[in-house]
Amino acid sequence: MAASDLVIQQGKTFDKALRWESAPIVYKSITGVAKQAPASITCVSHGVPDGWRVTVVSVKGMTQINSKNNPPKDKDYARATVVDSDTIELNTVNAADYKAYTSGGYVQYNTPTDMASYTARMSIKDKIGGTELLPLTTANSRILLDNVAKTITLTITAADTAAITWKKGVYDLEMVSPSDVVTKLLSGSVSVEQEVTTT
Repeated sequence: MAASDLVIQQGKTFDKALRWESAPIVYKSITGVAKQAPASITCVSHGVPDGWRVTVVSVKGMTQINSKNNPPKDKDYARATVVDSDTIELNTVNAADYKAYTSGGYVQYNTPTDMASYTARMSIKDKIGGTELLPLTTANSRILLDNVAKTITLTITAADTAAITWKKGVYDLEMVSPSDVVTKLLSGSVSVEQEVTTT
């Protein structure tokens, strides 16, 4: 379970996409890295969903693109943009001045969790065990599960955030499998920023 604090802007649409990573670690062989910005990596049948966190390890030649730590830490990962089934780009990595790629290397990432037939639920309360302030579920369409893109999107409309009268709370997000196994995915605090621009 990870900790993540949320900020809701009153009167604005709240929209946050999450990704559920699991074991095992996936390693996909790299066959080329272009000296350009953003870095473009050729990796046949990489299987990376768009926006997924990846890192690069064991590349020869263009060693600057490799993870700085072994095993990699959170700061070693970047969000991948999928160009096609054999190519990804790392928008935050400028490889234009790196050494030339010569051989080897792997794109490394955690396995995307299969969310087929899952549901999700999240309750924002004033305190742990307290009064519910706002429910988010797949049933009320405030949580959307996309098993192709591998995203969990939390959504609260601008009309609903404008109606919020509380300032802070706590939450946890639970994923429920088809066999009713419950996994707590995230938890943390929620704060509401007061609206400045109104209609």
